[in-house]
Formats: sequence, C-alpha cells, structure tokens
Amino acid sequence: MRNQWKRNAVVATVLLFVCAAVYLNWRYAGNVVDSAAPASGQEDGEGSTKVLGDATLVGGVPTITGEGAAVSGEEDVPAARAGSYFDTARLSRQQSRDNALSILREAAGQENVEQAVLDDANRAIQTLAGYSMLEGQIENLVVAKGYADCVAFMGENSISVVVSAAEDGLQTEDVAKITDIVLSETDYTAGQIKIMEAE
Repeated sequence: MRNQWKRNAVVATVLLFVCAAVYLNWRYAGNVVDSAAPASGQEDGEGSTKVLGDATLVGGVPTITGEGAAVSGEEDVPAARAGSYFDTARLSRQQSRDNALSILREAAGQENVEQAVLDDANRAIQTLAGYSMLEGQIENLVVAKGYADCVAFMGENSISVVVSAAEDGLQTEDVAKITDIVLSETDYTAGQIKIMEAE
C-alpha cells in the first residue's frame, strides 16, 4: 500500500512539474515578444533591423503594394512582430514539451521502476504526443481558413488558440469558425476553448 502511495505521489509530482513548465514557458513566450519589441528598431550596421533572437526574419518580410514594388519599412513592423510571437510561442511550446518528455522518460527509465509507474509515464508521453499532433492540425486548419498565423496550446482541461486576425480585429464570426475547428478536431467543449488575438 505504501509503494502504491509513493508511485502515485511521484507520478502526480512529475505531471505537476510538466504542467507548470508548459504554463510558464507559454507565459514567458508572451513576455519575450513584449520585451523584444523595443529592440526591433536597432540597426545591424547595414540599414536593416533585427529582432533579438529572430534568425529567420531578419529585416522583416517585404510587402508588395501597388505596382509590384517591395516595401520593407514601417508597414512590416506589426507583421514581423506577430510572426515573431508565433515563432517564439511554438519554440517555447516545443521546448517545454521536450523537457516534460525528458522528465517522463527519466522516470520510466529508472531501475526497479514499478510497472504502474512505467504505464503512467508512457500514458503521459502518449498524451503529450497527441497534444502536439492535434495542435498542429488545428493550426493548419485555422490558417487554411484565411488567417495569417495561429498557435494552439492544449492542456488537460482547456485549449487556448491565438490567431493573427485581420485589421478589423477578431470578430464573432472568426471566433465561431475557430471554435468549430477545435470542436471538430478535439473532445473539448465550447466552454473549454479560449480564442485570443495576437497584438
């Protein structure tokens, strides 16, 4: 009986740390974007601007307007910032999942581990893998509906979806479309779905 209590305590502790790591990384990713914004105006000596930690979007993405002229000035700053948020959020989510998987694999790989602990760790690993797959599907379907970008964060009791909406912001019909996608792909109820617009 005492061994079963220890096993349950270890599994509960590991899952608590995993959930805390996912949450803190998600919150940190939002703070990183906010704190990186003032640095985006710094020049690299060649006249282009760089966002700290953003290796793939150096100088922003040119926007084509009018007669096909490429413009990469002030108009690109909000688009580059939004892309930076989504890239940072995905990276942070992946890092927290990798950390959680590492902890779970370590717990499962210990010597003399009971079968029940091993089963619980394997179940948690499968759950995280399922979250990753479903998040990717939801993000792809939301982008296919015409949104510029999207990132989803699945948890045990809720899902948060952050989208890059049009100039007029996130409208009721946008929320309905995204909610429909999440309901069709997952077992969440409408009350467990949180939809936000990236600023």
